[in-house]
Amino acid sequence: MALSEKDVLDALGKVKFPGLARDIVSFGFVRRVQVTGADVAVEIAMTTANPQAGETVERDARAALAALPGVGAISVECKVQAPQAAHAPAPARRSLPGVRYKVAVASGKGGVGKSTVAANLAVALLRGGATVGLLDADIYGPSQQLMMGCTDKPRVNAADKILPVDGNGVQVMSLGFLMDPDQPVIWRGPMVMKALQQFIEDVEWGALDYLVVDLPPGTGDAQLTITQELPLDGAVIVTTPQDVALVDARKGLAMFQKVNVPVLGVIENMSAFVCPHCGERSEIFKHGGGRRTAEQLGVPFLGDVPIDPAIVVGGDAGTPIVVSHPDSAASQAFVALAAAVRRRVEGER
Repeated sequence: MALSEKDVLDALGKVKFPGLARDIVSFGFVRRVQVTGADVAVEIAMTTANPQAGETVERDARAALAALPGVGAISVECKVQAPQAAHAPAPARRSLPGVRYKVAVASGKGGVGKSTVAANLAVALLRGGATVGLLDADIYGPSQQLMMGCTDKPRVNAADKILPVDGNGVQVMSLGFLMDPDQPVIWRGPMVMKALQQFIEDVEWGALDYLVVDLPPGTGDAQLTITQELPLDGAVIVTTPQDVALVDARKGLAMFQKVNVPVLGVIENMSAFVCPHCGERSEIFKHGGGRRTAEQLGVPFLGDVPIDPAIVVGGDAGTPIVVSHPDSAASQAFVALAAAVRRRVEGER
């Protein structure tokens, strides 16, 4: 029975990227497959800081292909590119040359308030004098169009580029603009990667000081696509104090370290609740886990954000708390976060 491209991809799907549980096919590293009779030619391209990764992947790919019944000559070309330095100019077409700094906001698990942190960080950066864009890369749960109070729909300019929508002065792009709010996004990895590539390539972001990227929770296709397509200047890890969130935060932090993205630090959200009537402090989800995690992993602790009902009300109303209650403790925590991000990214000490 003749070999097919599917046979080759199925075989390569068993080849894991060194140090990770994901295979090179789902990562999108297999760029070309050619089957000529019994002969197979494969091209693999990767971006990694691990100089031995290419040799390991090429060896394992050859072994996987050699195990195919009836296979003839095998050609495996593995191209490895080192990640660009955080502040090095990126000549690639997808590097968004009009954007000075790209900062990802990430979390190891859902429900920790990552999108709230991303929205308020963007507004705090704006209020600090920067021009800011916000890319909602949470493909499965886009929410920034709601949280930023965007009422318009994206338009297309004469160059067939999508124009972001203004939300509280921030330029916002989200899949939520384009989808029925009641329609679930049931996409496999390649569709997710393609959507994110379009957000990077086909959106007219223009000249920005900062692009804040709200990543989905976890360490999957969206995170890897962003780190491959954009030369990120850093990532902020959001967690809550309880142990289950901290375990996943460590995984998210480790992922960015593996792909050579600087981790700007950890911020602890939902840190404690202070009663507005009596002033009593209640640590609903414990307290201090974010600081301990940052210290254990050798990254900066960027502060803690208290629980404030105004955060929820503002998010639902499209007015982040930095706008609606600028003098609140939560707002001041976000302002301090923005200042810390600027110091770290812009090299100020």
